[in-house]
Amino acid sequence: MLVLGIETTCDETAAAVVERHDDGRATILSNVVLSQIPEHAAFGGVVPEIAARAHVEALDLIIATAMAEAGRDFGALDGVAAAAGPGLIGGVIVGLITAKAIALVHEKPLIAVNHLEAHALTARLTDGTPFPYCLFLASGGHTQIVVVRGVGDYVRLGTTRDDAIGEAFDKTAKLLGLGYPGGQRVEQEAARGDPSRFNLPRPMLGRQDADFSFSGLKTALRLEAEKIAPLTDQDVADLCASFQLAVIETVVDRLRRGLKVFRQRFGAPSALVAAGGVAANQAIRDALRNLASQDEVALVVPPPSLCTDNAAMIAWAGAERLAHGLCDALDTLPRARWPLDQVGKPLPTDAGTAGVSPAIACPPAGRAGGRDARGPGEPADSVSPNTAPSVVA
Repeated sequence: MLVLGIETTCDETAAAVVERHDDGRATILSNVVLSQIPEHAAFGGVVPEIAARAHVEALDLIIATAMAEAGRDFGALDGVAAAAGPGLIGGVIVGLITAKAIALVHEKPLIAVNHLEAHALTARLTDGTPFPYCLFLASGGHTQIVVVRGVGDYVRLGTTRDDAIGEAFDKTAKLLGLGYPGGQRVEQEAARGDPSRFNLPRPMLGRQDADFSFSGLKTALRLEAEKIAPLTDQDVADLCASFQLAVIETVVDRLRRGLKVFRQRFGAPSALVAAGGVAANQAIRDALRNLASQDEVALVVPPPSLCTDNAAMIAWAGAERLAHGLCDALDTLPRARWPLDQVGKPLPTDAGTAGVSPAIACPPAGRAGGRDARGPGEPADSVSPNTAPSVVA
C-alpha cells in the first residue's frame, strides 16, 4: 500500500511517500521537509498568515520532490493523506485542499489525518509497536499521556492544565533573549549550565492524577531572572539548566503516575512511546530511558526527524486508516481543534459502516491501487530496515 502524505499544520511544509507492506512493515520512500524558521525568526514565533502563504508558495514543489525521490507517479498511489487538523487553520486548509485535488484528479481515496494521531502512530512506522501502548505526546501545542489501544482508539490519561511543554520551552527562550526556535536554544544553553543553582518548582509532583502544569514554573523562572538582572551568559545557562531539570523531573513523575493508571485500567503496556517535537530533546530522552528501565517497560522513541513535524507520519497514519477501510469524503472540513478522542475508529466487521466518523468506509486499498491490503484489525509487528530506527530500551 503506497500513500502520499502532506503536512502543513504549522511552520513545516512537508510531503512524503510511505509504503505499508502486506505484513505491516513500513518503508519510507521519501520524506521532504521545508522549515519556515527563517520566515518567523524575526517575530520570535510562528506568524499564522506568513506560515499559510509560505505553504502556498512551496507545497507543489515539495510534493513533486517527494514523488520524484520515491520514484513513483500519482497513478501508483493507493491513497492521499493530509493533516486536516489540529493546527493553524490557514496552513491546514492549504494542505487539505491540495490533497483533495490530487485525490480527485487521480481517483484515489482521501484520508484526512489527525495530526496528533499521526504522532501517536509513529512508533508503529518505525518499530511496529503492538497495541496497546502508553504515549507521551509532547510538543509546542500539546502535552498528553494517552493510551493507544488501536487505530482511532485513544484514551487520554493526563494533559496539561495550562502551557504545553514545548510552549514553556519557547517562552523561556524568549524571556532569556535566546531567539527562535526556543526549545533547541534552551537545550543547548542547559548543556553548559548548573542545574542546581536555582531552586525552581516541580508543578503537580506527587498528585494522584496524571496531569501537567508549566505556567507556574515559567513564572518562577522569570522571578529568578529578575532578581539577578542584568543576566550574564552563565546566568542564562544556569537558568536554562535549572528549568530543564525541573521539567524533566516533573515529566518523570507524571509519566510514572500515568503508567500506574495505565496498568490499573488497561493492563501492562507493550511500551512507553514518546512522540512530538519535545521528544527530540536529548536530556528528556535520557530521562525517559532511565524511567523505562526502572519501570521495566520497553521504551520507543522515534529518531528526532520523525518526532518533529513531518509528512512520513501523516502518510503512515493514512495507510493505517486505509488498511482498515477508512477514508474521507472530499467535503471533509479542516479543523483548527480536533481532540484525539474525536477521531473515528474502525467499527467491528459485523457492524456495517453506519456511524463511522469522521471517516467513511472505502474500498480496500488493494482494489483502489492494485495492491493486496492486509485485513482490518491485523496488527503491524515489524519494520523495514529502510525505516529510520528508534531509540529502544
